[in-house]
Parts: sequence; structure tokens; C-alpha cells
Amino acid sequence: MTISMYQASIPQFKKMLSNLSAILKKAEAHSTNKKINEKVMLEARLTLDMFALTKQVQIACDQAKNGLARLAGVEPPKIADQESSFVELQERISKTVAFLETITPEQLDGSTNKEIKFSIGEWKFEFIGDQYLLTWIIPNFYFHITTAYNILRHHGVEIGKTDYLGG
Repeated sequence: MTISMYQASIPQFKKMLSNLSAILKKAEAHSTNKKINEKVMLEARLTLDMFALTKQVQIACDQAKNGLARLAGVEPPKIADQESSFVELQERISKTVAFLETITPEQLDGSTNKEIKFSIGEWKFEFIGDQYLLTWIIPNFYFHITTAYNILRHHGVEIGKTDYLGG
């Protein structure tokens, strides 16, 4: 059985972003119930040299939208990194999922051998389509979703594996 680029990405990214949204709703409720300023939760991190919760959500969304846009040959929506509330993070996730829904199987399935070149700051990256998806987008996407989950779990939000995987 062969899995397509589309099957390996879009359905699972949408599911995991939906799970992240549900986890953030629990975090917001936790903050309200425990009378914790939501800014404290949004700025929480696992360790000083890691990004805070807000940035973890932003990067997870960016990995999905920017990475799949490169593969599909379309322009991703520009979303400024200005979220300062759970509501705004939910909006970012919704915009990301809405964008993913515009990408067709045909756009991704023809990208297996596509040359992908981009820069992040001073670092320059070059990939071939399938390797870009499998060794860059997917691992980074899951890293930032998992880190967001771990930050919230570490700070007392009552979530578990079924929240992460979706029930």
C-alpha cells in the first residue's frame, strides 16, 4: 500500500490541530477555575531556553500552513505572531485548518520530487518534496504540538494521552 503526500499530511494535521484546540480550551478553563491570569499560562514554558506556549502553537500552525503551501505551490495566509489570549490562539488554529482545507490532493500528490528551498534567518534549507514532508514538516509539527501539551500538563491542566490523540 502506498500512502500519498496528501494522506500523510492534511487529515492528520487537521486532526492534531483540532486536538490542540480542545487542549487549549481545557487550559483556558483551568486558568479561569484556578484564577490564574491567562497571560501566565500563555507565557509558560518547560525550561528557560524553550519557547513559551503561545510560540509553540504559532510554530505548529506555521509548520502546517507554510510547509504544505510550499509543497502545493500556493501562497500561505500571512498570520502575524501577535496572539495574546486563548481566543486569539483558537483563531489562529481555525485559520490554519481553513487554509489546509483549500489544499487538494492533486496539489500535494504531485510534489514528491519538488525542490523546496527556504531560509530561516541565516540558515538555508534545501529538500526534495517527500523528504521535506517526512523529515522537516511532520517532525517539527509534532514537536511543537507535543511541547504545547507538555507545558500545559506540567502547569496542572488536567489533560492526558486521549486529549493529545483525540478521543
